[in-house]
Amino acid sequence: MSNRPHRTTPTAVALATALFLIAGWFLVSSSSGLAAKSIPAAEMQGQLLRGTGANGDITADAPGVRHLITPADIPPPYATPATGNGPKIVPRPEGFAAKVPAGFKVDLYAAGLSNPRLIRAAPNGDLFLAESGPGRIKIFRGVSASGQAETTSVFAESLRQPFGINFYPPGKNPQYVYVTAPDSIMRFPYKNGDLTATGPPEVIISDLPGGKNGGGGHWTRDLCFTADGKKMYVTVGSRNNALEDSKPELDARRAVILAFTPDGKEERTVASGIRNAVSIALHPATGELWASIQERDGLGDDTPADYITRIKEGGFYGWPWYYVGPNEQPTLKGAHPELKDKTIVPEVLLQAHSASMQLCFYTGKQFPREYQNDAFAALRGSSNRKVRTGYKVVRAILKNGKPTGEYEDFLTGFVAADDKVYARPVGVTVGGDGALYVTEDGNGTVWRVSYAGHS
Repeated sequence: MSNRPHRTTPTAVALATALFLIAGWFLVSSSSGLAAKSIPAAEMQGQLLRGTGANGDITADAPGVRHLITPADIPPPYATPATGNGPKIVPRPEGFAAKVPAGFKVDLYAAGLSNPRLIRAAPNGDLFLAESGPGRIKIFRGVSASGQAETTSVFAESLRQPFGINFYPPGKNPQYVYVTAPDSIMRFPYKNGDLTATGPPEVIISDLPGGKNGGGGHWTRDLCFTADGKKMYVTVGSRNNALEDSKPELDARRAVILAFTPDGKEERTVASGIRNAVSIALHPATGELWASIQERDGLGDDTPADYITRIKEGGFYGWPWYYVGPNEQPTLKGAHPELKDKTIVPEVLLQAHSASMQLCFYTGKQFPREYQNDAFAALRGSSNRKVRTGYKVVRAILKNGKPTGEYEDFLTGFVAADDKVYARPVGVTVGGDGALYVTEDGNGTVWRVSYAGHS
């Protein structure tokens, strides 16, 4: 496998620049005066940017632009220096315009939130949101004429870093809301329409590694249930970047996806070597488990790729010894040669350091048919890359439920300048109305992307 970086030709650079500057026309999206800059789809169709480097950062972002990164495009370690380049969050200016494909519009659905993270729609359409910092679960209901939430309530509070949210049993009439903390999973009694918890939480798992039981590290835990309600999948990220400070041996319950019964029993490992699976979801047609995963830092601007992929039962994805297949972590060279050929190559490679967060599948009826059952992922954005990447929502292109390897920019425009950003997308879910709802924890907002049709 070649490790040579992709070479961007002058023609490609000129084309990307020209596309980026085609900022056509505007759709007014809310009574607050915010507008969604909508780029005509015809101007972007067929634009596929290959490889890493300039074709995978904010200089080429625009709705409709597609990206394809292959394992051969990943440069060797230290091809560029490791970079600390965290963003500065700045307020949105008056008239701020997010960018979406033609026919779509964006409304500011909610603002003034504190550390909003994962968001999930209940079967009745209510939106449950984890404010992880203050330890709250909020509910948003309805859409006003101006595209904003009609009501907001606090479902539960005084929680410790809640993140994952899901409903059990699967179907139209759940009896519980499950909520994750770094080291535990609890469930609240729930029936459709409840705006506050009607009873105290029941802790069903109390010993996930990551809090008092596991020594910190990646703390976000997500969960989902199989359609038959018999299995509960749970993510547990690694304690560190690439085993730099693990003096005890590698924890077998970290950097994994676990499975339990819904009451927290019969734990087993579904897949391992997954540095940080921030979010998981089941494909609505195939039932396959998918994950959105953040890879390691410190190996250069374009190494290695974050990724979205189907999860294979018993699969090993490399961490910490390998990445993107048989590429060895240089600081652990020679430690486990027997694992080299066992490392699974992920299916949708994202630009390195994009910080892929929540994943969902489009199951609504509002968007055009070509979006049906495709995957959307929020990219919170890089802090370890010289030229920024991420800070957007992307769509993984599927064909008959299978990933093609391509992903497409869907919601962009949140970067003010290379050192300043307006938003860091984290959560993404499909509402009962068929719109896509996106949280961001930079300025504490929720955005609603709806389809208005071509004008």
